[in-house]
Amino acid sequence: MRKGFDNDKYISLQAQHIRERIDQFGGKLYLEFGGKLFDDYHASRVLPGFEPDSKIRMLKSMVDEVEVVIAINANDIEKSKVRGDLGITYDEDVLRLMDIFRSMGFLIGGVVITHYANQGSADAFRKRLSTMGITSYLHYPIEGYPNDIDLIVSDEGYGKNDYIETTRPLVVVTAPGPGSGKMATCLSQLYHEHKRGVKAGYAKYETFPIWNLPLNHPVNIAYEAATADLDDDNIIDPFHLEAYGETTVNYNRDVEIFPVLKSMMERIQGESPYLSPTDMGVNMAGYAIVNDDACRGAANDEIVRRYFKAAVDLKKTGEGERDLQKIEFLMNRAGITANLSPARSAALLKEEMTGAPAGAMVLPDGSVVTGKTGNLLGAASALLMNALKGVSGVDDELDVISDDVLEPICHLKTEHLKSQNPRLHSDETLLALSVSSVNNPLAAELIDNADKLRGCDAYFSVIVSAADENLFKTLGINVCCEPKYESHRYYHK
Repeated sequence: MRKGFDNDKYISLQAQHIRERIDQFGGKLYLEFGGKLFDDYHASRVLPGFEPDSKIRMLKSMVDEVEVVIAINANDIEKSKVRGDLGITYDEDVLRLMDIFRSMGFLIGGVVITHYANQGSADAFRKRLSTMGITSYLHYPIEGYPNDIDLIVSDEGYGKNDYIETTRPLVVVTAPGPGSGKMATCLSQLYHEHKRGVKAGYAKYETFPIWNLPLNHPVNIAYEAATADLDDDNIIDPFHLEAYGETTVNYNRDVEIFPVLKSMMERIQGESPYLSPTDMGVNMAGYAIVNDDACRGAANDEIVRRYFKAAVDLKKTGEGERDLQKIEFLMNRAGITANLSPARSAALLKEEMTGAPAGAMVLPDGSVVTGKTGNLLGAASALLMNALKGVSGVDDELDVISDDVLEPICHLKTEHLKSQNPRLHSDETLLALSVSSVNNPLAAELIDNADKLRGCDAYFSVIVSAADENLFKTLGINVCCEPKYESHRYYHK
């Protein structure tokens, strides 16, 4: 696990660059903040050394200059849209985000409900915000958006939207997820600020694609793999190439919308400060890469993980074949195959030798350990135990949890909880290990070394249970599964 990214350098460069952009516009900047602020695990996987909370730490370094506005689409409230990674609705996530921002000392400028058209759920949410003392604003749909610029940039377009009162030089506009109206919120504010005689600018902060890495760099390809379901592509920015003779990488949707956006800014401010989509961005991540080979290797691993995730999703739901095909194409572009990790072949070989589901994991030192299905432990539990032994320097053949501890738990599962599977899941095994640690120093040592598995890759020969996958995820272990079930049934928990 070689370090490829200098996190401290990134935070310093990024804060400095944003301050320069604020100064460029006379002291007021609306910054559209894309991606995840607090838990960007994708970035931490493809840029080893990038901390998942780097972006919020960067903002924290300039907290006295920052004001946060959270945008949410009224249609997402109406549909009770859910964040897949957290399992909560977008409106609940707005409250979660506000709690986190407040706990870190950020000033909250309020919540803007975009695409508002008298949706009942949006009205109820706004009332709920009011009872909490949270200021909310309404932004309305504009007919012909984004092409009817005459209407959009008028008192009947952006002019109808509520003006958000802000006081800080940097206004960060963020949201629970895509399609929330962040960019339109920023542009609406530019319109209102201009009407009030206030100089202000707009910029966009997206970590990926990294504009100053090549189009076919694995880090940028990994981002395409991560967004395969959105049908987005990285492309060369033609506007930047024409204006400056420099090749940069950007998002296809940003390139497509740029002529319209440029026209809007010209209409609002008299001229556009930007000649290309790349100009709009402020991302400095590419300048903090200190080991390109390490980042390439990590990104290739991520592409393969996305392949297995898509394959398992297709097996589970019957949908997503196009996503899987796209990732296969991206793997070919990157020159890699599904056998990139030695853990996959080790897991499949173990299954072939034992005739039952098996798993394998690459440890931090590069060695590979395996786990097989037994009478008391499932493959995931066995693999977890062997991996903990591996990073603790404990003999693989040594039983750290005695059968006297395991058997009563198995009995409880089958006889009293009516489970058909007596074998322990990995979370149950970890609890058994914790109980054993009272009298067994080796068990305590294994628990103390669990954090050493963070960032390791585990492969299984079958789709593991949700309980096992969640426990591995909690430990920071990346899980890949062959797209097949252990048993041939129609219904799988």
